[in-house]
Amino acid sequence: MEAPREKVLRKVGEWLARADEDLQLATYALTMQAQAPPYRLVAYHAQQCAEKCLKAFLVYHNVEFPYTHNIRRLLMLCESHATWAHVLREAEELTAYAITARYPGEDTVVTEEEARRAVSVAERVRSQVRTALRELGMESIREEPLPGSPAEG
Repeated sequence: MEAPREKVLRKVGEWLARADEDLQLATYALTMQAQAPPYRLVAYHAQQCAEKCLKAFLVYHNVEFPYTHNIRRLLMLCESHATWAHVLREAEELTAYAITARYPGEDTVVTEEEARRAVSVAERVRSQVRTALRELGMESIREEPLPGSPAEG
């Protein structure tokens, strides 16, 4: 039987893996050349990455969180365990992409510049959360580039 702390660490890893998949997809979509990339979906997956990273941090700390896509709300929940939460306030702008990018009638045009900014913000959230988790003793969390990213080569 899995020990309670090991179960929590496994769940944190699962949240981070899903976040990485979202960021990997968003980054890859920006390279589409056959047609214009779907910038609204790039922004959506960037938002999902940030959301899942913050939820991973909350899972680590056994903080219950509501079913929400609201980055501001998640950052507020992180604040009691993270001195860095305030430096990620720019991530709050990603919340709009959680809904407007997915549903007809709710969508707004997302420009290439906005999509690239969304990815950049998501990368900062990912980096900050992974650094924080490493500092808390999660040795299995390494700062590594996403597969297929330019940093990987």
